Amino acid sequence: MTAAIAVTGLTKRFGGRAVVDSIDLSVEEGRIMGFLGPNGSGKTTTIRMLCGLLRVDAGEGTCLGLDIRRDAAAIKRQAGYMTQRFSLYEDMTVAENLDFAARVHGVPDRKARVAEAVERMGLAARRNQLAGHLSGGWKQRLALAASILHKPRLLLLDEPTAGVDPQARRDFWDRIHGFAAEGMTVLVSTHYMDEAERCHAIAYIAYGRLLAHGTVEEVVAGSGLAAAAVRGGGPGLIERVKALPAVETATAFGAVIHVAGGGGAALAADLSAFCAAEGVDWEPEEPTLEDAFIHLMAGSRDNMAEGAA
Repeated sequence: MTAAIAVTGLTKRFGGRAVVDSIDLSVEEGRIMGFLGPNGSGKTTTIRMLCGLLRVDAGEGTCLGLDIRRDAAAIKRQAGYMTQRFSLYEDMTVAENLDFAARVHGVPDRKARVAEAVERMGLAARRNQLAGHLSGGWKQRLALAASILHKPRLLLLDEPTAGVDPQARRDFWDRIHGFAAEGMTVLVSTHYMDEAERCHAIAYIAYGRLLAHGTVEEVVAGSGLAAAAVRGGGPGLIERVKALPAVETATAFGAVIHVAGGGGAALAADLSAFCAAEGVDWEPEEPTLEDAFIHLMAGSRDNMAEGAA
């Protein structure tokens, strides 16, 4: 398949510090790439460089077949960008906001294209409602409609489902997969593990560095983690589990403690001896994407910390 994005050494510095540090990334056309990482990790900065909104300090590559350095203006014209915060006019109606967005993008046959977006995004019953009166989920739909009015080849979404209910999130992701099926390439940043698992591939960025890149299965397998479930026991058990040498993380899910650690043999040995002494049961289970990310974070260094290069 053709690469919609192919960059190497992508770097951006602010105040002498690299907030995006030599990132290599490739995304195939018509695929959904999930960007994950803690707040301040460089996800938004990376997205803005890829779509031409920020100048690249170092690195090279292409986006939609265009050079990210020389052709930033052309890339912007072929990209749709939905910001983390609602950025449309709250004192204008749904239809007025979309008409304004269409004018900004120079969309031909503007009225027909706005009507098409209203219908496709299920906004017909709210077309005359002020945007400021919409709930979070409906604001999200409106923002998404505005970002696809000019039929972009690349859609960039910055934490688009923050603060919306589970049904709205599911509906949103169904629409995103519909766009990808039509050939649109999508980059989406998210903190939700279930959303990451709906992406074709994921990239995990921490403190400006790319720590993992691939399918969910590849990222989890590459972490080298083993996991287990501990069942039974009373108060304080989770703290004693956390103290075991081979345990990196232990998290309670109701009456079950999910445990993860590097080295399956060491984890099994520690849990076998511990659970026999405690009179509780344990069994192996698959490590999760969240386990992998916490493991990756533990080995990374804050690029804004005192003394960081």
